[in-house]
Formats: sequence, C-alpha cells, structure tokens
Amino acid sequence: MVIVWFKRDLRLLDHEPLVKAIATREKILLLYSFEPLWTNDAHYSEKHINFIKQSLADLQRQLHSYDTKIFIVADDMLSVFQKLNDYEAITHIFSYQETGMKMTYDRDKKVSKWCTANGVTWEESIQNGVFRGIKNRKEWKNDWVAFINSNIDKPQMELGRFYPIDAIDKFSEINFTSVSLDTKLNPLIQKGGTRYAVKYLDSFLNERIWGYNSNYSKPATSRMHSSRLSPYLAWGCLSARQICQYAAGHKKSVNTKRNLSSFLSRMRWQAHFIQKFEMEGEMEFRSVNKGYHQLEKPRQAHLQKAWREGQTGIPLIDAAMRCLVATGFVNFRLRAMLASFFTHLLWQPWQDCTEHLAQNFLDFEPGIHFPQLNMQSGETGVNTIRIYNPIKNSKEHDAEGIFIKKWVPELARLPSQYIHEPWEIPLMELQFLGFELGKDYPHPIVSISKMRKFASDALYAYKKSPKTRLENKRIIAKHTLPGRPVWDQHN
Repeated sequence: MVIVWFKRDLRLLDHEPLVKAIATREKILLLYSFEPLWTNDAHYSEKHINFIKQSLADLQRQLHSYDTKIFIVADDMLSVFQKLNDYEAITHIFSYQETGMKMTYDRDKKVSKWCTANGVTWEESIQNGVFRGIKNRKEWKNDWVAFINSNIDKPQMELGRFYPIDAIDKFSEINFTSVSLDTKLNPLIQKGGTRYAVKYLDSFLNERIWGYNSNYSKPATSRMHSSRLSPYLAWGCLSARQICQYAAGHKKSVNTKRNLSSFLSRMRWQAHFIQKFEMEGEMEFRSVNKGYHQLEKPRQAHLQKAWREGQTGIPLIDAAMRCLVATGFVNFRLRAMLASFFTHLLWQPWQDCTEHLAQNFLDFEPGIHFPQLNMQSGETGVNTIRIYNPIKNSKEHDAEGIFIKKWVPELARLPSQYIHEPWEIPLMELQFLGFELGKDYPHPIVSISKMRKFASDALYAYKKSPKTRLENKRIIAKHTLPGRPVWDQHN
C-alpha cells in the first residue's frame, strides 16, 4: 500500500503528497493519528483537538463521494506504520515536512529510520514555502515568492486507487485506538474545516477587508476586520499558496488596495518566522541570542497565576486574557502585550508563558509561537525592545472601554475616564459608584512605571554586552532578509 500521512495539512486541494500518491497507481490509504506524543503535551488543548476533529469530519464528507475516508487513530506513528506494514506491505509514505516542536522532529527521525529498515520510501513535500536545510536567507524571499506563485497542486481524486470505506473499517480489527470525531460546538470559537476556511476567506476579501489596516490594532473591532484565517493556515485547511493566489486575484475588485497589500505582506511575514524556527529550533527552549542565556528571572507563582486567570488588576491585560481563553483569538497587538506584560512588567521567564498561550491560541503554530516569544521578551538582541504600556494602549485603542467592559464585566459600570485605571478613581466617586477596589476588582499586582524602567535598564544592559553583540552578527548573517533593516524584520 501507499500511505498519505496527514499532519498539519487538513485539505484535499493544493496537496502535493496526495498528487504523488495518486501518480503511483497503487492502493492508497489516507492516514491521520492523534498521537499521544503531542496530544498529551501541555502546548495543546481541547481547542486544538476539536478544531482538528471538525476539519477531519469536513474531509470525510468530501471523501465520501470517492468511497473512501481517512483512517483516523490515536496511536504512536511507529506502532501505526508497523501494524499496517504487517497487514499489507507499505511501499511509499507521502507527507509534508513539518516545522514542529522538537518532539515531532525527533519522531520524524525515528520514522525515517523505520522506513529505511523496512524498505519504505518516504517523500516529504515543502510546506508553504518553508525550506529545510538552508544556511541563510539570501535567496529565501525569491524562493518563497516563486513557490507561492507556482501552480496549485490539484489531485485527480477520481484516478486514485483508494482503499474503500468497508476495507478501512476492517483495519480496526488490528487493535488500533479508535477516535470519535464528535465535538461540542462552541459559538465563541471558530469551527474547523476547509468549508469554513473558504467562507472566512470570501467574507474577508469581499466584505471585511476595507477596515483591515484601520482596525488591526483595535481590541474589539479587529475581530471583524482581521482575516481570521490563521487557524486554517496553522492546521492546513487552506494552504498559503491558495490564500495568496486567491487574494491576489482580488486586486482589481478590492477598493482598498493598501489593505490587501498589508495582508499579503503579513502572509510572507508568517512564513518568515516559520522559516526562522525551521533553521534554529533551539529557540523552543532558550533565547536565540546566547547572550541572554545568563539572564535569570525569579519565578513568582502568584504573579503567573493572576496573569493566566485575567486577575492582574490591569484592565486591558485582563480583558485580553479572558477573551483569549474564551474564544481562542485576540489580535496581534494584544498577543504581544500579553507576552510583554508577562516577561517585562512581571519579569518572568518567557518559557513559563509558552504553554498557557499555546493552549489558548486556536492558531498555535510552533514556527511563529517560539520566535515571537523570543522577540516580544526582548531577547533576540537584534530587534527593538518593545515594552508595551497597557494603559497607553488601552486609552489609544479602546478609548471608551468597549472591549474591557465586555470581558471584565465587573468594571462595566465605571465611567469611561476611569475604565483604564480604576485605581485612580477618587474615594468619594468610588462610594457613589458602589465600587471597592480590592474587592470588586483586584489592585494592580505590579507598578507599571517602576517595572518598565527596571526591565528596560536590565535588557539594554544585556543588549550592549560583548556576547550579545557577537551573537547579533551570527543572527543577522543567518536570519536577516537582504535589503531590509534588521529592526524591521518582524514586519
């Protein structure tokens, strides 16, 4: 048999491994596993599992007309491949390369050894213009553009010799762990699947894009005017090539071309960060710049707990966290602010916030997650250190407190001028409002002005150190895109 191993590529169109499998003219088994390796890892949560199940259910509906389906299990991949190979010899495995965490990379190395030992040919395709094995970024931009503009892979499903549904059902007799795709629909969280991905793409390009740039940083309205495509990209319900080519085709019909250009530039930005992680996966565990490896931050469990629970006493931070936990989405500025608040104003190691954020980002993508935490914590050495002021951002981007009042309802009856800093309310006004700070809402757990200065002084001292400067040269040579200033590499 020939196996198409689905991972973060839950679609049928623009799927090179599927095209290659069909071209062999051999019997094809479509395979997916909820591997304990990652489902038990603290970076993943029920949000992700449900989204994947919904995406797989959407695929099963599409495949039904071809009298086949994806064989879905919840077992270790080596065990799955061995059992299937014992049942009927595997000749080829086709999949995409995965820029995942170390645990999935180590798994892939084991799978590669297993394939070699069992005479199986494993072919991995390039995923979304991220290239394995390159040493620097001199040609990356051109290669990415060429990949994005290349032809969409269109599997001729009607020509595939797929295992029929009844034959796949018999595989359950081989002692695999079965999986139900049933999920409880949460109206606050985006639903998985290509069908929904296409709806979001269409509504964005035809209706919502007009407010993309002007609302991108707004906590409340960004929910409507952001593309909201990131979960579908992260789990592969649509490919980056599909999105970019479809969006480029709207250039004549979209009235606000600047918004479209901004969106397309962020598509490249997404691949840029994943490529960075592909080239330097160590940043999953420690700062990319070795000059910061000696930076020690004393862990304070009570501060971390207040941050996770949205009880810091800083309204915008608490609103952002509660919104993220409930919906799986906040905009980029709020994500950066949550990370900055944790690492700078609470002065906690970024490694301690990675799991909680990942669990709640519906679009958790390791290749973006870890480089971003490196950058937002100010530990790259080459990027500008950004210590976000949540009060300033709150007043600028949520002036009337609409977002805050929605997600921190205990503040809803406060006048707008006090919603951002309830600790500034005069005592007499507090009595009229019937509001007691420390009882109805927490006192701030940290002094923003004091900690901003402390964090800034500490980080800039590290940035000026000889070891950090030496590392900067290595990082610039390896990761900087030609023709662009270093400070702008995050855009």
